[in-house]
Amino acid sequence: MIGQIRITLTMLLSLVSAMLLPNTVVADQYKVLVVFSYEQDFYWTKEIRQGIESVLADKAKITYFHMDTKDNLAGGKQKASQAYELYRQLQPDGVITADDNAQHMFVVPYLRDKVDTPVMFSGVNAEPQKYGYPASNVSGILERGHIRESIAFLKQFSPAINNIGFIAKDSPSGRAVFEQIERESGSYAVDVCDRKLVKYKEDLISVGNDFKQRCDAVYVDGLGGLTDDQDNKITHRHILDLLDRHYQGPVLGANRYHVEQGALSAVIKTGQEQGQRAAEMLLKAMEGTPIMKLPISRNFKGRRILNVSTMKMLGIQPRAITLRGAELVRTR
Repeated sequence: MIGQIRITLTMLLSLVSAMLLPNTVVADQYKVLVVFSYEQDFYWTKEIRQGIESVLADKAKITYFHMDTKDNLAGGKQKASQAYELYRQLQPDGVITADDNAQHMFVVPYLRDKVDTPVMFSGVNAEPQKYGYPASNVSGILERGHIRESIAFLKQFSPAINNIGFIAKDSPSGRAVFEQIERESGSYAVDVCDRKLVKYKEDLISVGNDFKQRCDAVYVDGLGGLTDDQDNKITHRHILDLLDRHYQGPVLGANRYHVEQGALSAVIKTGQEQGQRAAEMLLKAMEGTPIMKLPISRNFKGRRILNVSTMKMLGIQPRAITLRGAELVRTR
C-alpha cells in the first residue's frame, strides 16, 4: 500500500512540474499555421507540405493557407491580409511560410518583429537581408538551386558544351535565381552565354530562337505561371515543349518535374528538404529554443536525374560510369 501511494505521489508531482515549467507545451496542443506563396496543387507546394508533415503530423494541428500567387500575383496582397486574419483567429504557436512572395507580402508587413510567435521560412531564393532576416522572431531555410552541380553533371556526358544560357520568369523568385548565378558563375564549368527573364509565351519563343544560335545549353528555373496572349496560363509541359521546338538543344532543369517532362538532366533540389528543415527548426522554437540559436541555413541535398528519352533524341551516348548513381527517367 505504501509503495502504491509513493508511486501515485510521484506521478502527481511529475504532472504538476510539467504544468509549471515555462515554455512547455503539450505536444498535441501545438497549433501551426503554414502559409504557402503558391497554389495547393503546385508540385513544390506538395513537396514542402510532405516535408512539414514528416516532422509535425503527430505533434501539431496544422492549418494551411495558399496565397495562389503563381496564378494571381496581383491578388497576393489581399491574400496576405486574409492570411493575417487567419493568424489572428488561430493564435498559433508557430508559423511556417514558403517561398519569397509569402515573405514580402505577409511576414514582413504583419509578423516580422511585430509578434512573439516564431516564424520559420522555407524556399526563399533571395538573400535573407532583403526581408530583414534574421529577425527577433524569424529564421528559416534558404532555397538554392544546384546550378553548379547540374552543369558539372552535364559536362560529364556532354564535354563539348562550353557555355550555357539561363531562362527564368520575371518574378521575385526568378530574379533571385539570377542573383545566385551572378554570385557563383565564376565557379561554373562553362561560360555564361546570357540570362533572360520572360513573362509571356512569346518571350520564351523569342529567347529560345535566340539561344539556339548562341548557347550550347540552357538552364531553366521558376518558369511556372507564364501566360499566352490570351492570358491563359501555360503548363510546365507546354513550356518545355516550346523550348524543345524552338531551342532544340540540351535543357537543364532545377527540379524533378523539369526532367520528367522533357529536360535532359538536373541535380535537383527538393521541397521535402525545405519543409522538413523548417518544421524541425519551428519545433525547437516552440519547445523554447531562442530564435538566435536557430541560425538561417540553406539546402544542400541534391539528386542527379537524367531523362533517357531526351538523351536518345539528342544523340547523346554517355559512358556508363557517368551514369553511376543517377536516377534515369523517361518523358511522361
